[in-house]
Amino acid sequence: MEADKIGFEIVKPTKEDAFQILQWRNDAETLRMSIHSQAKKWDSFYKEFINDYFLSPALPPLFILLDGQRVAFFLFKPISHPEHAHKRRCIEVSLNVAPEHRNKGIGTAALIATKKWVQHQGFDDIFAKIKIENIASQKAFISAGYELLEQAVFHAEDTQENIPICRYMARLTPFMENKSIFIIAEAGSNWRMGTLDRDLNMAKTLIDSAAEAGADAVKFQIYRPETIYVANAGISNYLAATGIKKEMQEIFADLAMPYEMIPQLAEYCQASGIEFMATAFSIKDFLSIDPYVRRHKIASYEIGHIRLLESIAQSAKPTFISTGAATENEIAWAVEAFFAYGGKELTLLQCTAKYPAEADSMNLRSILWLKERFKCSVGLSDHSRDAMVAPIEAVALGAKAIEKHFTLDRRLPGPDHAFALNPQELKEMVRAVRLAEQMQGSWVKTIHPSEQELRDFARRGVQALCPISVGQVLQEGVNVDILRPGKQTLGIHPKYLQQIEGKKAARFIPLGDGIQWGDWE
Repeated sequence: MEADKIGFEIVKPTKEDAFQILQWRNDAETLRMSIHSQAKKWDSFYKEFINDYFLSPALPPLFILLDGQRVAFFLFKPISHPEHAHKRRCIEVSLNVAPEHRNKGIGTAALIATKKWVQHQGFDDIFAKIKIENIASQKAFISAGYELLEQAVFHAEDTQENIPICRYMARLTPFMENKSIFIIAEAGSNWRMGTLDRDLNMAKTLIDSAAEAGADAVKFQIYRPETIYVANAGISNYLAATGIKKEMQEIFADLAMPYEMIPQLAEYCQASGIEFMATAFSIKDFLSIDPYVRRHKIASYEIGHIRLLESIAQSAKPTFISTGAATENEIAWAVEAFFAYGGKELTLLQCTAKYPAEADSMNLRSILWLKERFKCSVGLSDHSRDAMVAPIEAVALGAKAIEKHFTLDRRLPGPDHAFALNPQELKEMVRAVRLAEQMQGSWVKTIHPSEQELRDFARRGVQALCPISVGQVLQEGVNVDILRPGKQTLGIHPKYLQQIEGKKAARFIPLGDGIQWGDWE
């Protein structure tokens, strides 16, 4: 069956939809092939359905449709990555085909059809575990392009069975587990000191400072006054407020980096162990830097420069686009144009095009919106004065790149010094970003290995208050209770206490020992 014949309907949290799923799930053959092989009763299942089936807003449960008829069911559950690839978002899928529609290729077609949609919701991998006896499901996952992982054993808490399973994985995005947050130290125009020798020395000193701070790249700006503003652009109010009252053409003419400096700075970066970057503002600027950079950056106010966008996209190099003062339509046009012209890897940077940007103007939540709206990598170009608050919050919101201006001294003359970080602040920012990145961990709540010893020692279970003889009646508060085991064996979860109450001990249970399955009759 072709995947394009498959349709989907979102399952609703209603009794009608729950009852449909319960009927399919309780089919005898389905139960035999399921990891959880016990039939469900309506009251307990409906509670489970409401509480557990809608845990992922991005991936709700789905009915699979064929010719408008419900023929199968998908359940998605966000999980910790089975391969410990913590930077990758993983979802577990369960598939249940209606009994009358088995062996028609519906499962395979549905699995294929959902891949792109799951990726579109921001997930990197789809995982499935299948009972070894369930050959039909295994064939469906293999036919849908899933990779077979090592076999494992699944412990079913409801039946206390250890069930051999096959595990399958569909990898939706390229595997880049070790790719850390990309930190760009923005030198901007802060290299300008007045003479060619002093300019070059300052630029190299800035490179040294960025490398020492641990940034991934140091970036300069390459432009010519005649290709930025009209000849009579006048004086900028924001610059005038800082005491810079020159015409824009004069300012840009003074700060224009000679093209001859570019290969020298690129070579110096390579020797210093830091990546050289430069922002181009025209086609000529692009041609001057392209041989020396591994990735490109498009500044906020160049987002509509179709010729520059076209050239950068055709280079097929990873590209950053700042979105300062841009509307949704302007960003959407730039993203579409970038990929239409052959662009490959794009990162959109939330940016407030104000220098400095006040705290209430940062709009960091839009990082989430950019990622969701445009389905690409996101980051932050930060013009705020604070060294760490915005970068750390951006990391927490999913930023994959941080760009921040820096200088050797904020008292130096020029438009970019006053709001830039000094070298020590840059170093502290890089350290904070790396620490925040390390703290991110998995996409779902998990037990970290460092917690395991204390978890085993202090997690409560049903424990013996005194030695319990064979045949003695088990009673809460009399001979069993909910206690931490310490060095003793942990008992079963307290939620099973009602199943124990009033039963007779089937073995001698020492003081402190945990009550286990099979210890009562």
